Amino acid sequence: MAQHTATAAALVLAQLRAQLAAAAPADPAGHGGAAGRLEAGQAVTPLAVLYLTDHYADAAADILDHLSAELPQVTDWVGAVGVGICAGGAEYIDEPGLAVMLCDLAPSRYRVFSGLAPLGATQGPEGFVPQTALVHADPATPDVTELVQELAERTLGHYLFGGLAASRAGSLQIARSSRGGLAGHGREAAAGLFRGGLSGVAFGPDVGIVSRVTQGVRAVSPAYRITAARAQCVDELDGQPALDVLLRALDLSLDDLPAVIARLRQTLVGLQAPAAPASAGRTGPEGHREHVGRVPLRLGDDLLVRHLVGLDPARRAFVVADEVPVGGTLTLCARDVQAARADLVRICAEIRDELSPEEGEVGGDPVQRIAGAVYVSCNGRGGPHFGGPGAELQIVRHALGDVPLVGFFAAGEIAHHRLYGYTGVLTVFVADAPSG
Repeated sequence: MAQHTATAAALVLAQLRAQLAAAAPADPAGHGGAAGRLEAGQAVTPLAVLYLTDHYADAAADILDHLSAELPQVTDWVGAVGVGICAGGAEYIDEPGLAVMLCDLAPSRYRVFSGLAPLGATQGPEGFVPQTALVHADPATPDVTELVQELAERTLGHYLFGGLAASRAGSLQIARSSRGGLAGHGREAAAGLFRGGLSGVAFGPDVGIVSRVTQGVRAVSPAYRITAARAQCVDELDGQPALDVLLRALDLSLDDLPAVIARLRQTLVGLQAPAAPASAGRTGPEGHREHVGRVPLRLGDDLLVRHLVGLDPARRAFVVADEVPVGGTLTLCARDVQAARADLVRICAEIRDELSPEEGEVGGDPVQRIAGAVYVSCNGRGGPHFGGPGAELQIVRHALGDVPLVGFFAAGEIAHHRLYGYTGVLTVFVADAPSG
C-alpha cells in the first residue's frame, strides 16, 4: 500500500485496538474514521462495516486484506466505496476517508450476500430468517429499482436500508464472507470486492433495528391527484391538463420559455403511490416492540422525490424521472435547508422516542439503548447543503448522542423497498439497556 493509505489504515487500527482493549463487556460496537473519531468497541466482533472514499479505490483490496489480517476476530466484511463517507460527527467528501464499525453479532444472526452469493428466501438454510438488510447497489445496474423491490421481498420485514454506491472509480462494493471464497471470479471477487448488482448483509429477527427516512424538501404546491399518466409522462392532475396545472402553480407562462426552464430546474416532484404497503415490525426476544420503517405519512416521509425532465406542450403534459402512479398524488417541491434540518431533527426524535419507555412505565429509564448506527445520505446533501463541514452529521450526533456511526453519501438512497433521492436514511441498532 502507498504510504498515505498505510497511515490511514494504521490510524483506524490503533483506534479500534485501543477501544477493544478498554471496552466493557456491555459495549456494543466500535468505529474508526481517518480523522480520529472512534467510539466504544467490543472484543467479540465477527462483522465489520467498512466505507472508503474513492481516493482509496485502487487500494481497496489491499486495505481489506490488511485490516482482515490485523483484526483476525473479524470474519465478515461489508461496505462500499463512495465519493463521500461519514464517521461519528464528521464527513469526508471529496477527500481521503476510511471508516470501520465493528459489530458484536453472532454469525447466526446475520448473512453477508452479493451477486455471486445471493440472499436466499425468507427461510434460509440452517434456519436463518432475514428480517431486514443493509444494501449497497451499483446505480448502473439495469432495473435496479426492481431488484431492490425483489430483494426486499426476500426479507421477513420487507425492509431494506442502504444506497447506491457511486464514485469516480465506479461502484465498488465490499462483501467478504467467512462462509467461503469465490475463486475463479477474478481477484476482486476473491477478495470480497464486487462491481454491479447488489450486496450487503441481512440481519435476523433478533437484531433490533429502528429506521427512518428524512427528506430535505418543502412543498410549493398542493398535493394533486394523478388522474391520467403514461409511464413517466403526467397527462392529467385533478382531471386537468397536467402542464396547465404545473404552470399555474408556479406562476409561469410558456411565452417566457427561459423563465420556465430556469424555474423547472429548481423544481422537483414528490410522487406517492395510491396505497402504501403496511409497515413492518418485529417483537424482540424480551418482548419489546421495534418497528422497522414505521413513519407517519406526511410530506417527506413516504414521498419519492424525482426530477422534472421534460415538457410536452402539444399534449399539455410533462415528464418526470420515474414511473408515475395513476391514482397516486404529485406534489411540486423545492429543496430547502431549513426543511432538511427540521426533518432530520424530527426523525432523530422519533428514534429516541421509540427507545423510551411508554407512558406510565415504572422507572422512566429507556428500556433500550442505541448500540450503533448507519447513516446513508444523498451526495447532494452533506455539509455543502447544510451550511458547513459535518453540519448534517452534527445534527444526528447531537440528537442521538456519542454513539458509533458510519455511513456514506449515495447516488440514491434505499429504504423500505424503494429507491429514494435527496434523502437521508438513518438506521440504528438497539440493545436492551443495562439494568440499574
